[in-house]
Amino acid sequence: MVWFILWNSLRAYAPYIVAPVAAVIGIVGYNVESWVRKGDLSTPYRDSIQEQREDRLLDELTSNDPTHINSLKEKREIPRTVFRKNDPTL
Repeated sequence: MVWFILWNSLRAYAPYIVAPVAAVIGIVGYNVESWVRKGDLSTPYRDSIQEQREDRLLDELTSNDPTHINSLKEKREIPRTVFRKNDPTL
């Protein structure tokens, strides 16, 4: 009978018991992580994805020779069948 009452009370008051324990574990974990990392929480600067894309496209435009044009008879961009549509060797 005592176990039944104990389990029902623990089930009813579980959020009140678990929340403070989880908060204490989180605070301790945060402080241990900052101690292990020696307080260095800075993130190095990197260009945005859009800037990286623009730079890559600009490099691609400047690296290609604009006077060199492929023959229209070769048609390298158009696959012969649907199955070769995503073939990276084209």
